[in-house]
Amino acid sequence: MNWPRASGPKEGAAVSTPEAEPSLYAAREPVFPRRVKGTFRTLKWWIMGITLGIYYITPWLRWDRGPNLPDQAVLVDLANRRFFFFMIEIWPHEFYFVAGLLIMAGLGLFLFTSAAGRVWCGYACPQTVWTDLFILVERWVEGDRNARIRLHRQPWNWEKLVKNGIKWWIWLFIGLATGGAWVFYFTDAPTLLRDLVTFQAHPVAYLTILILTFTTFFFGGFAREQICIYACPWPRIQAAMMDEDTLTIAYREWRGEPRGKQTVEGNGDCIDCMACVNVCPMGIDIRNGQQLACITCGLCIDACNDVMDRIGKPRDLIGYLALTDETRERAGHTPKSVWSHVFRVRTMLYTVLWAGVGIGLVVALFLRSPIDVNVTPVRNPTFVTLSDGSIRNAYDIRLRNMHGEDAQFTMAVTSDAFVTLGLEGETGLTVTVPANETMSQRVYLTAAPGSQAAQEDRTDVRLWVEEQGTTNRVHHDTIFNGKEDSDG
Repeated sequence: MNWPRASGPKEGAAVSTPEAEPSLYAAREPVFPRRVKGTFRTLKWWIMGITLGIYYITPWLRWDRGPNLPDQAVLVDLANRRFFFFMIEIWPHEFYFVAGLLIMAGLGLFLFTSAAGRVWCGYACPQTVWTDLFILVERWVEGDRNARIRLHRQPWNWEKLVKNGIKWWIWLFIGLATGGAWVFYFTDAPTLLRDLVTFQAHPVAYLTILILTFTTFFFGGFAREQICIYACPWPRIQAAMMDEDTLTIAYREWRGEPRGKQTVEGNGDCIDCMACVNVCPMGIDIRNGQQLACITCGLCIDACNDVMDRIGKPRDLIGYLALTDETRERAGHTPKSVWSHVFRVRTMLYTVLWAGVGIGLVVALFLRSPIDVNVTPVRNPTFVTLSDGSIRNAYDIRLRNMHGEDAQFTMAVTSDAFVTLGLEGETGLTVTVPANETMSQRVYLTAAPGSQAAQEDRTDVRLWVEEQGTTNRVHHDTIFNGKEDSDG
């Protein structure tokens, strides 16, 4: 970046001392994007509608899981420490599924950024989506760009007060719906809505809605582009994901310069109409080159193409362009195809990694057992000598029933040495675990006096747990300690 050089006083000019040091802080200039039509604006409308629809509607979708489980399709059940997604149920010990999804999200972001720049920021980022929605409301109430600028600059009067009041109330309603939809993901939505309306909900629910209402109102209505420029770390990170073949929005200055009226011989295609600047939600001029604030939303392309159509010039004076295409076009050659930019070693590597994690999660999901067993040997004491001389070891077994109904589990033991199995508080070897519950059961392994297991220091044993009426069976390997352990 070229910084402007400070110029000294001209020769013979009087030198005056400034009254105050110049400020290094530039006050924010509000951005009032103009309405625009085109391919990218239409795409943004569709993405905004789909993403907002998914966010607001999803908590109300129902999914029948039986009498003992919630029937909300997507639910983060913090009270019972489970996550439900349609037919999938994730338990706390399966958090690796959530970690895998986060890894996939990160790799997906790397993939899209390396292929087409900040397309996530320009089209699907929540800050972009809600800001678009708030600007749409602002345009409905106050009018297009010129009317909004005029209203902003005029002193406070009845018109300005009424229009801003209507706009803010609609923004607050959107913020309230946003915060309300968020808390519905964490408990049964119809029940919570009834409790909220009747003021019987937990104070945390009201506090969460209040915080999200305020942040949505402030971020989407007032902060807007400032969040992208100053609060979001991604603009600083994205450069590591991009290279000379990454498609991003650029101005073909070799075709557009010098700017000016088309009636002047030698001028380029750019008539300096400022349409690209007036529609930009970030308030930047893409003709100044790549900038940190650019979210590659494509609205400047729509605005410029509309102007090019009206003056009879070729489209894409502003368009998606890679650095390698710039050098080719400057030399008069045909740019590479879009697919050659998208499918290259870097993006294919990200795709393979992304798909690999996804396939691994799917395989793990289908191979996981509906029952989970954790065995903890009791080592205080290591073993107990019974009155008849038998050696007994104790173990705490945690049985997790991941079914929607009660299940009976039968236990058994196998080993090269002979040991017997017994359950504390049970006459047999079968226990009943309630639906979607975890139960702790103490078991005892006993070796007869003088037997191999009783005499040896350590004996490998395998504890088996089998669900009655099914083929579900799991095992856990552990150690049986005999008398020789006390000598060591």
